[in-house]
Amino acid sequence: MSIVIAVETSDVRFPTSRELDGSDAMNPDPDYSAAYLRIVTDSGDGLEGHGFVFTIGRGNDVETAAIKALTPYVLGRNAEELLADMGATWKELAHDSQLRWLGPEKGVMHMAIGAVINALWDLKAKRAGLPLWQLLGQMTPEELVDLVDFRYLTDALTRDEALQILHAAEPGRAQRTATLLAEGYPGYTTTPGWLGYSDEKLTRLAHEAVSAGFKQIKLKVGADLQDDIRRLRAARAAVGPEILIAVDANQRWDVAEAIEWMGHLAEFGIAWIEEPTSPDDILGHAAIARAVAPIPVATGEHVQNRVVFKQMLQADALQVLQIDASRVAGVNENVAILLLAAKFGVRVCPHAGGVGLCEAVQHLSMFDFVAVSGTKEGRMIEFVDHLHEHFVTPIDVHDGCYFPPTTPGGGSEMHTASIAEFTFPDGGFWLADAQTRQVQDVEVAV
Repeated sequence: MSIVIAVETSDVRFPTSRELDGSDAMNPDPDYSAAYLRIVTDSGDGLEGHGFVFTIGRGNDVETAAIKALTPYVLGRNAEELLADMGATWKELAHDSQLRWLGPEKGVMHMAIGAVINALWDLKAKRAGLPLWQLLGQMTPEELVDLVDFRYLTDALTRDEALQILHAAEPGRAQRTATLLAEGYPGYTTTPGWLGYSDEKLTRLAHEAVSAGFKQIKLKVGADLQDDIRRLRAARAAVGPEILIAVDANQRWDVAEAIEWMGHLAEFGIAWIEEPTSPDDILGHAAIARAVAPIPVATGEHVQNRVVFKQMLQADALQVLQIDASRVAGVNENVAILLLAAKFGVRVCPHAGGVGLCEAVQHLSMFDFVAVSGTKEGRMIEFVDHLHEHFVTPIDVHDGCYFPPTTPGGGSEMHTASIAEFTFPDGGFWLADAQTRQVQDVEVAV
């Protein structure tokens, strides 16, 4: 038996706003950040669980405080009991009556629960000596459905239906695992498309994306129509007619505005329009989807729980479902969402535009291919070329594909030195930055 002896949190922030990495129509100056969690036991094996919630700067301290508030649920507990029944562990956290009052099952606390759950999965996978995608892919259908909370889902997906989906995919698991290891999983890149980039930088990065083997790029849109038309024209000229170009409005538009705007962009052969309006507006997404067809609507990075995903699928409000490793309450809820997508026959293309999200979400897509949907057709994982060097197991992306990690764990562990350097406001980088700003202020005053 081992006991959880420490639950440590860190407010880690990277100054990506300095180069406008990550900039879009709603978030012009993001500092990619992680409300970070480390779970330590007294097992003596040196294995720890690591998880995080992705944010973009201000408010990361609030998310870190929410994770810290969950410490009593883990500290001093029997680690084997927590890990043995992850479905029960998820429900213990998500169903706490007082925590639910802050949601229920949405917002800062729900995401914090996801960080704890993901950290426990990271520890469970390390103890199993397997990468998370493979650990999940080797679980029986019965074990997998036991992870899922079917409350609020049964009008769209029952436990028996989920079992049928998983049993149908079971015979080809070994072959798909071998295929995944040999071929990888398709990716697409948002690296050229940040809204703050110049046309010259966009064009250069688009050329590089094609040379790197990507078959799709994505551009941020929504701030200015004429700018969008100019940038899309430049991107299409850079990549040629065969490469797909998706666009992402990051919730910028009202429904009618989205429909009209996309009418002007359709000539560029749009692969999908992402987050055209509020992520909570199910009927608005459905109206946009009907109006802009055959351009698909993609969304999910800000969809707050499995229940909203269920309704979006029921309303045909999305045609590309974008799970996120740290938006909902962790691995368990994402398993539920993958099963919903399989039930409705909707392709899954995860969101990964943030620090650590590529490392984490790849495991979910790979598990989906092996044990749930059984297909990579039309599916791809977002790739952004930022901050991977800060992770113990950085992604392996080449020839336009993610190649599956073989290191045990969930991919969410950061280097200790990176945490120390970029913890806000007392890490080495931020202390030096504050001193530089003080000197500059004195010089301006003089």
